[in-house]
Amino acid sequence: MTIAATSFVAQVYSTGVNNGVPVLRAAAYPGAFSADTREELIRNTREVLWPQIVDALTKPITDAEIAEHRKATAKEARDIVFTGTIGEVNKYFTETRWSDGLPVVPPTTDKVEEFLKYTDLTWDETLCILPIAYRATTVWQVAVNGVMAGCPPEYMPLLIAYTKALTDPNYQHILGSTHSWTPYCWVNGPVARQLGIDSQQGLITEPRNAVLGRFLSLTMMNLSGYYIKQDRMGTFGYPMSWCMAEDEKTCLKIGWTPYHVQRGFDLNQSTLTAASALMWGNNLTPATPNPEKIMQLMAWEAVEKQQFATGSGNAFTFRTILVTESVARNLALGYSTKEKLERALIATARRTAYERAFANYWANPGSAYNPARYTLEQHIQTIIKDENGELTEMPPWFPKVPGMERIYTVPVMKAGRTAILVAGDPDRNKVQCMPGSSYVTVEIKLPANWDELMAKLGYRPLKEFFLK
Repeated sequence: MTIAATSFVAQVYSTGVNNGVPVLRAAAYPGAFSADTREELIRNTREVLWPQIVDALTKPITDAEIAEHRKATAKEARDIVFTGTIGEVNKYFTETRWSDGLPVVPPTTDKVEEFLKYTDLTWDETLCILPIAYRATTVWQVAVNGVMAGCPPEYMPLLIAYTKALTDPNYQHILGSTHSWTPYCWVNGPVARQLGIDSQQGLITEPRNAVLGRFLSLTMMNLSGYYIKQDRMGTFGYPMSWCMAEDEKTCLKIGWTPYHVQRGFDLNQSTLTAASALMWGNNLTPATPNPEKIMQLMAWEAVEKQQFATGSGNAFTFRTILVTESVARNLALGYSTKEKLERALIATARRTAYERAFANYWANPGSAYNPARYTLEQHIQTIIKDENGELTEMPPWFPKVPGMERIYTVPVMKAGRTAILVAGDPDRNKVQCMPGSSYVTVEIKLPANWDELMAKLGYRPLKEFFLK
């Protein structure tokens, strides 16, 4: 049996069933335990929690209890599960939790088979076993969700690439958190330009980007098995997933390397990188062409935008930083590569040890400290010791106070945890920092007859979108 907060009980049951345990019992603690006083913790444990634990461990499991938690029997992939009007189909898909509540395109057999033309894989081939439900996910099921999301059939290689990315444990392990990580992705290489995946103004809301983002949302439910209020526990919910492309032409023009090349792929290979973020928007507008000052502003933004509000969680987090062409051009005058910019950011993005300790002490996302046993002053020393604190000059954005020229600070960035992408409106001076989880980059595999298929749709050949 498992002890869980009340809102996590459904997740306990589903986890049990998904892993072959017909009934995994739960004892529910009422409310948020880390926000309770010591007296409330003791009272709730004795009066609410303990009786549930005794019942869960001593009462026999009944057939009715097994039936209550058992999943519905799966149907064959090509079975017709429902017929009706557009409205009736959408109502049925929402009620059966196959839809996020927004209208879907009914995945008729003809529509699904159109998607299958754009892969060399067979319809019934198993691509992967996807957590959190550990479902054997087939090519057919990927195509079904692509139809439902409104993607054009030629997106099929991208859909397969994202589905494979979901298997990476470093990517998916936090997607059910109460902190509302939202999956997103970006595309590099010639296929992004051929398909018209947008890298400039509007970016994630461009229709050809938006439908791919919708696929990500539906995939989380239908292929991975994440359901709102069961396995996706975001306290305030989630924004829609999004997709974008990097402006590789600008990268090459200013001497920077596109992201997928940094990851070891060839310039004209096509890749999809999956990531997840805790925020979107609230961008920085550097009002100077000075590359060092822009870098300092970006470092300050990284300090302010950490994994949790006030930077109370892990010492280091992954970040994706979007830089528009005008800002990237100015940065490149002082930092000839993305790697040099990252090193400068790591050296500059430091936070006072007191701020870090105060946030981690009073807003710790995993627990609460007892001031009677362990004080904030003790925690400051722990932070300095454990997080490589050093006596340094004040960060450049702090005022110069006589007698406080040097102070203990801790780093907030670490090598290899920052993706710097050139994207967005090229005529605007914008930077956007998004803290989140790690990345996984997957090559987009195109079918052997890709150019022939694309020519029928009016696309130019892929090689016309190659860069040098």
